[in-house]
Amino acid sequence: MPLKEEVLGQFLGDEKFPIEWGSETEKLLFWVYDDLHCPKPLSPMYEDIGGWWLSCDHMFRRFGTPFATDWIYKNINGYLYTAAIPAEAGLVVETQEYNYRTNPIVPEAGDADYAGKIGAYLGAVLPVYGHNFEHWWRTRFVPEMQRNFDYIEGMLDQKAELSLADLAVLLEDAIDMHDRHWKIHWMLNFAQLSATLNLRAVMEKTHGKIDEVLLGRLQNSANDRNWDKIRALWDMKEEVKTDPELGQAFQGLTAADIIPVLQSTERGRRFIEERVVPYQKEFGWHAVWSHEFVFPSFREDMTPVIQLVRDQYSSDYDYPSKVAALKADIDAAAREILEGLEGDALEEMRAANEINLKMAPLTPDHHFYIDQGANAHVRLVLIAIGEKLVEQGVLDRPDDVIFFRYNSLREFIGDPSSMDGRAIVGAAREKWTAVNRVVPKDWVGTATKTQLAFPYLNLWGFPDKFYRSTEEEVGKVKGIAGSPGIVEGIARVVGSVGEFDSLEVGEILVCQMTNPAWQVLYGKIIAVVTDAGGTVSHPAVLAREYGIPAVVGTSAGTFRIKTGDKLRVDGNTGVVEILETTAAVGMKD
Repeated sequence: MPLKEEVLGQFLGDEKFPIEWGSETEKLLFWVYDDLHCPKPLSPMYEDIGGWWLSCDHMFRRFGTPFATDWIYKNINGYLYTAAIPAEAGLVVETQEYNYRTNPIVPEAGDADYAGKIGAYLGAVLPVYGHNFEHWWRTRFVPEMQRNFDYIEGMLDQKAELSLADLAVLLEDAIDMHDRHWKIHWMLNFAQLSATLNLRAVMEKTHGKIDEVLLGRLQNSANDRNWDKIRALWDMKEEVKTDPELGQAFQGLTAADIIPVLQSTERGRRFIEERVVPYQKEFGWHAVWSHEFVFPSFREDMTPVIQLVRDQYSSDYDYPSKVAALKADIDAAAREILEGLEGDALEEMRAANEINLKMAPLTPDHHFYIDQGANAHVRLVLIAIGEKLVEQGVLDRPDDVIFFRYNSLREFIGDPSSMDGRAIVGAAREKWTAVNRVVPKDWVGTATKTQLAFPYLNLWGFPDKFYRSTEEEVGKVKGIAGSPGIVEGIARVVGSVGEFDSLEVGEILVCQMTNPAWQVLYGKIIAVVTDAGGTVSHPAVLAREYGIPAVVGTSAGTFRIKTGDKLRVDGNTGVVEILETTAAVGMKD
């Protein structure tokens, strides 16, 4: 049983990072800092209604997982930590989520052999998801999710005519939409797991070993919603390139320089109306950190869109050649995995890879419809509510509502005179700003062998992060090999969309984490180094698509590396060497 094993490590808090524990059982769980989704502090509203963990009990029940029955969160010093609840009969944990007590439906008390018995069920149904899910995705789930978006967007288009109560009801619809999309997300995750595990097993069986680099190439995609977004930006860039008046406007270094020039001419205004606004309506449902409500979406602000077009224009980004090269590499990898095989082995490998290739586009597609789209639609409904409350004179900014707790906002909507909304928001903003200065720990609680084996932890770079030496080697930052290759270059530490324009062609991107909003930067960089993530995280997958080295899951890359440092990034070993510091580079120059 996970809570009755040898303790491999334990951290229960100290003076620098104090932790309030709700129970002794809570201390025995392994809590991981979720810098993959929420590297910044939690806002009160997101914590209550936006979390990906809110539907995890559904996932574990549906699939009958022998390794967990729920996945819960804990707010520690403002940051998101999550822990899996082991499939141990009778285990009860007090949680912060609406003050629930987690007492899983399964296993039932007294069923000590639950994990051993239910594993057969998971093994029986998993291949069904792997084989059928791509078809379900196209014919059932995407149409369902698009209908949900169409409804929310249609209501938002007429928000001026809606009452505050109308918008309050729309928020409940948006929450239901969010939760439904995340239930689909977990089905997709397990279907992908089935396809990937099967491909690995067949590769080992037929080739005698697993080629991780080849597997990575086969899990890339050249036809998905992310590439549709890049194509739309490229189309705008091409129009700018062939129009002298637009080209003159895009000579500006930043969007702040370009937008006033565009707005001052009839041609520029037409470009915004015919190109930029439609892009925002289709692809703008995401933010720099898509799993939070705090950060404005591209749908609300054209500044990052203009900046992305400007970056493509200045580098003359060539979408057709990039996507053609990627497709050619995927096709080549699909041929390579069949080389030397014949008979039943050949057919078994071909069948396994066909399913894998069908599933590959669903990784970026589900980000579009779920991680990005679902959260952004909830945010826009919240902002519409905030606008009404500002009109009533009871709040100062529309996004103030994000600093309410869910039930407090509902009480405030019902009777704004019942509480001092500005005081609630002011205190929450002050606290949120203060905790931004906290440096979170990678993990807290208790580590055991079984808890470290929780399958999802590889997304955060565990168990590698846990076993990695805590001693810092001078001049080196150690992480996880995310994409092969070795390059040397100058580091650029980027913390937000507002800093995208500072990145120069040929530099090494160093950041906490990336998500689809960061993809356009990959056309400029020669390598990427991140604090968060594992081998199947977004920065690693995208680096493999672009054929550049990546070292992920370093924990401290953005703390130890400075803009201007000269680095050697080794994506084969997961080691970043700091060859020269910024000061040394400056002195040499």
